Amino acid sequence: MSLEPLARLDLSIAERIEALRTIEEEVRVCQNCSLAQGRTLAVPGFGNFESVVMFVGEGPGFEEDRQGRPFVGRSGQFLTEMLSKVGVQREDVFITNVVKCRPPNNRDPLPEELAACGDFLTRQIALINPRIIVTLGRFSMTRWFPGASITKIHGQVKNIGRGRVALAMFHPAAALRNPPWAADFERDLQQLPRLIERAKRANEAAQRGEALLPGTPHPGDPDYVEPPQDGDASDLAQSRLL
Repeated sequence: MSLEPLARLDLSIAERIEALRTIEEEVRVCQNCSLAQGRTLAVPGFGNFESVVMFVGEGPGFEEDRQGRPFVGRSGQFLTEMLSKVGVQREDVFITNVVKCRPPNNRDPLPEELAACGDFLTRQIALINPRIIVTLGRFSMTRWFPGASITKIHGQVKNIGRGRVALAMFHPAAALRNPPWAADFERDLQQLPRLIERAKRANEAAQRGEALLPGTPHPGDPDYVEPPQDGDASDLAQSRLL
């Protein structure tokens, strides 16, 4: 089970956006691994900072490296088309990658490169605070489905703790190369509207004080602490963030 750090729920939207912009600037000048030497532009991520959905891919490709935005090439066009088919607009979600700079010749990211970028993604998750993380490809999948095979678990939805779920999917580029996988991709993505509706209801309940916000430990999470019988669970959850 993923143990992402607690989101700073005490921050205002403006403060979260400022912190996310700071991460973007850090990514653009990052020298934490050798990928920085060959990049044109780093690709921090792009989209709606208040979305309940975060898509996490593997790494920038040629067009992404040139434009500094994620999923703007053929695979990005395919992703946008598939989202539209299920009634989700791309501007309503946030999209990023596990590595923020293009690996040479689009090779797989190396372990040291994944480690160098890992904190950026962790901080983005904490600040955007999504209820749904859609993994695109096996390197993204491994963060929340360790040891799994993408061909066996694509389409699965997993509770990853802190009021979040992960949906494992093929990478759009792989789906474009393999027609059966493209059909699987479209079918798997059809789950997203239902998950979004559930996430929105959960957020509305949390705002009314009827449930815990995303980012706080929920019952069943390893770091969940049963609130005192005479205490207020929401107050206890909030106190962990301060």
